[in-house]
Amino acid sequence: MRLPYRLSCYALALTSLFAGTARAADSCLVGISMFTLGAPYYAAALDAASKKAKALGCEVTTSDGRNDMSKQISDVEDMVARGINVLLIDPRDPEGLVPAVNAASKAGIKVVVFDSALNQRANYITLVQSSNDQNGRLTGAWLANKMKGQPMKIALISGSKGNVVGEERRLGVVRGLTEAQLQQGGAAGFQIVGQGWGDWTQEGGLKAMEDLLVAHPDINVVLGENDSMVLGARKALESAGKADKVVLMAAADGQKEAYRLIKEGKYGTTGVNDPNQIGTLAAQFGVQALQGKLPADQPKVFYTKPAAVTQQNVDKFYKADSIF
Repeated sequence: MRLPYRLSCYALALTSLFAGTARAADSCLVGISMFTLGAPYYAAALDAASKKAKALGCEVTTSDGRNDMSKQISDVEDMVARGINVLLIDPRDPEGLVPAVNAASKAGIKVVVFDSALNQRANYITLVQSSNDQNGRLTGAWLANKMKGQPMKIALISGSKGNVVGEERRLGVVRGLTEAQLQQGGAAGFQIVGQGWGDWTQEGGLKAMEDLLVAHPDINVVLGENDSMVLGARKALESAGKADKVVLMAAADGQKEAYRLIKEGKYGTTGVNDPNQIGTLAAQFGVQALQGKLPADQPKVFYTKPAAVTQQNVDKFYKADSIF
């Protein structure tokens, strides 16, 4: 007997729902939600997380939020509807993604946040990231020792407004710089002459630096919140004939192009923020949680080991074949 159209649709929906539930119960399907793939770091983190999840026997589905919070929320909702049981998320906004993450957790999905911060009132298992504060302090101390009392006119190139990671990075550098200056001579002083917004990309860093140079041609330090933006800023400085007159540094990342320049003495320092390590750990923790094997004392925030990469130690970190 043929069912009425509405009843047929309802039956089909129920069948799909129970099929998804069965799949979630006896398999591992990992969803990886990136807020952007607009810089090499994010592509490397996605690649590492995908490879680790697959190595652990899971199917993987991924999404690129294209730096649009609404799209990332929609991406997460779509993954939940498709039956994922592990969500790894690099959130665009520390507040805006909270409801989507909480809805996923309520549906029984194991959620691990990585790289960017999410408000801890969100219901996730753990956040995996480098210590932005500690990396910032170490790179800030390096700058104080590099300048040794010389006047500093710093151009600050930030990622995106409201991003907690960027704020932690720049404030970490300021703390490290201030403390090191105080230890050197009992006084601290420097100028941040302008702040540009580079949206975490080389193109954004280039444009921000061009604008900052027009307003402040006497800049002698460029501080970026990631390497991609500083590499873009360096192109602007080269075009202006000032690349050898400005100290370049990033609060974090460790992009291989930056490492090469550090080896050559053309780039000062960057903090270690290894996307391979962070992506791998995020996938490992998510799958362990699904399998009931995550240690009971797993911290809400898991930090990787901080370091300031300089010409003296760059060979320990540089990998020529790295994606990032």
